[in-house]
Amino acid sequence: MPQKSMAIGIDIGGTNLRAARISASGEILKRLSEKSAPDPELVLGRIADMVGLLDTPEVAAIGVGIPGRVDARRGAVLSGGYVDLASVAIAQRLEEMAGKPVVIDNDCNMALIAEMALGAGQGHDNIAMFTIGTGIGGAVAQDRRILRGRATAGQLGHITVDINGDVCACGRRGCVETTSSGTALGRHIARAGLGADVSVDQLFARDSAGDTKARGILEAWAKPLRAAIDTTVAMFDPHLVLLGGGLGLAAHKALGRAPALAAWYQCAVEPARLGDDAGVIGAGLAALSASRSAQPGRARRAVLVNGIPASGKSTVSRAIADRMGWPLLALDTIKNPFLEVLGGGDRLFNRTLGRASYQAIWSVVGEAPAGTTVVVDAWFGFQPREVLEDHLRKAGVEQTVEIWCHAPGEVLAERYGARLGQRLPGHPGAAYIPELIELARRAEPLRRGPLFDVDTTRPIDFDAITAWLRAVMANGT
Repeated sequence: MPQKSMAIGIDIGGTNLRAARISASGEILKRLSEKSAPDPELVLGRIADMVGLLDTPEVAAIGVGIPGRVDARRGAVLSGGYVDLASVAIAQRLEEMAGKPVVIDNDCNMALIAEMALGAGQGHDNIAMFTIGTGIGGAVAQDRRILRGRATAGQLGHITVDINGDVCACGRRGCVETTSSGTALGRHIARAGLGADVSVDQLFARDSAGDTKARGILEAWAKPLRAAIDTTVAMFDPHLVLLGGGLGLAAHKALGRAPALAAWYQCAVEPARLGDDAGVIGAGLAALSASRSAQPGRARRAVLVNGIPASGKSTVSRAIADRMGWPLLALDTIKNPFLEVLGGGDRLFNRTLGRASYQAIWSVVGEAPAGTTVVVDAWFGFQPREVLEDHLRKAGVEQTVEIWCHAPGEVLAERYGARLGQRLPGHPGAAYIPELIELARRAEPLRRGPLFDVDTTRPIDFDAITAWLRAVMANGT
């Protein structure tokens, strides 16, 4: 029987319907596109046709990103905008047509899932995202989880920026969608007396040449978006605001005409990286995640025992493994046999071997039976965050919790110096101690999922740690 390691991701837009077969790592294996339509039955028919062309025995599930208000938990479309699928039981009907489980969510939520996994959101835990296209979508992630509220939180396109403004598809006036979407840009151009064929790139070129009319259009388009971003920052205090969708890059450039002014609401604003692919990739990854979670005990889990050298993480990780019965994989456990066989080397050799050992750990996890929980002992800050995210995704790890072990630099230096005679040649020697003290000052936990803090200068309460682990693992948080 073929391994079901792929999914079909579908992104429904006001202009285009996009679909792709997606691998477990988020790679697009095959893609298709059709024109969108206001008729929901026509849209459903076109989606079903694309699914038929993309489906293979390896496809586990189908994910669909839908514009508008979606209750992802119930699989129901509550209301739409330019493409309103509220009257169509799309998840149920597509499941019946394709014979595969279907996951639906707001299209911007799907795009943010992709950006966190593969794009500009890698390494950031709290993100807000606007997708600028025919309309404006929105999504918010806290601790790398999509924020849903009762069902449909994150509708950032419906932040009010002008209470006397144009009527929005949602029924209110002056939503940022009415001022700063692609459709709104067309209205700004028309109101300025320019032709409908004027593109946003031409507006930028005219502005650079001193055309005040073009400058006025770009400011009218960008300033309300800046106000909506400031409001979002005030509400959620994210690490990053992303601008995606077909006009995300242009909107980011246009914000140069509308800089943030309020000192309290400053936040990095960056263009998304995945462009039009974000929706299908995120939908595919969401479908794969849901299909794994739907099978009891299938998802792999990892307890990340994190801390710099001499922080006490080895003691903590061994105690967790002994008490919980979970296998322990430690960086030195993988690395030391190679040092014994190959002999010691210089600092560069040690770092290279460390990276290879890190990769070996996640390769072993990926080969473990589905449902396995592992304890991983490592200093996770020695490689970029995106390297870890890539390893977790490839290993099929659906849930992580973190145990952060730490102590003052002077304590770590004393511990490290006391163990120098016990360490194999190839490990850094006494010359590393000043660097270790400096590292202790700036080292921080990953904060990827639930976090338990352990000050290893104090008696360690292993009962409290294991009780916490049982609770968070049982809740799937």
